[in-house]
Amino acid sequence: MQSKKRGLSLEEKREKLLQIFYESQNFFLLKELEKLGPKRGVITQSVKDVLQSLVDDDLVSKDKIGTSVYFWSLPSCAGNQLRNVYRKLESDLQSSKKRLMELVNQNDALKKGREESDEREEALAELRAIELKHNELKEEMGQYTENDPAAFDAMKKAIEVAHAAANRWTDNIFTLRQWCSNNFPQAKEQLEHLYNEIGITEDFDYLESSLVPISSVGDQKLEGNPN
Repeated sequence: MQSKKRGLSLEEKREKLLQIFYESQNFFLLKELEKLGPKRGVITQSVKDVLQSLVDDDLVSKDKIGTSVYFWSLPSCAGNQLRNVYRKLESDLQSSKKRLMELVNQNDALKKGREESDEREEALAELRAIELKHNELKEEMGQYTENDPAAFDAMKKAIEVAHAAANRWTDNIFTLRQWCSNNFPQAKEQLEHLYNEIGITEDFDYLESSLVPISSVGDQKLEGNPN
């Protein structure tokens, strides 16, 4: 079985179209190139895209004259384009070499004073020991967080806020009970039964100034601290 003929690659198509320009050294309309392209192996449908890629790379020039757009390319133009590309690549190469040398010199400068020696090893060992001791002390300090004066003061203020809030709600409950008694005197027994079910008994009252003295809380924490 005969194998299928391989189609041209994009680069091969570009070379075929450039040959048309170089051999004729003439100006062409797109429709003319679409007729000439298939004779060189470039199908009509791909001529426009291949031609545009050559224009984008400055290998083919185009200009509008009247209502028509003409394309052309001369071997000398292509040579100039290649020389410009070569000069740019050469300039980029020299810049890269210069930057490489700067980085090498910078690296060498950074290495000075860091050469391997007994003094350097001792200094690094001492640094590691200091870092280890620092971490140990930091961990030990975490065990005393509860006795931090700032944390203790914040806890004291939080207790005071909670105490005030609890008594405020107690006051609201007494106000609500009084309102129910005034507006529903005939339901006194049912209301009393309801109060008992939800925990509002006869001994329900405001909280004292402090259920647990704040100083005793601090003493308990101090007693529980590690030596």
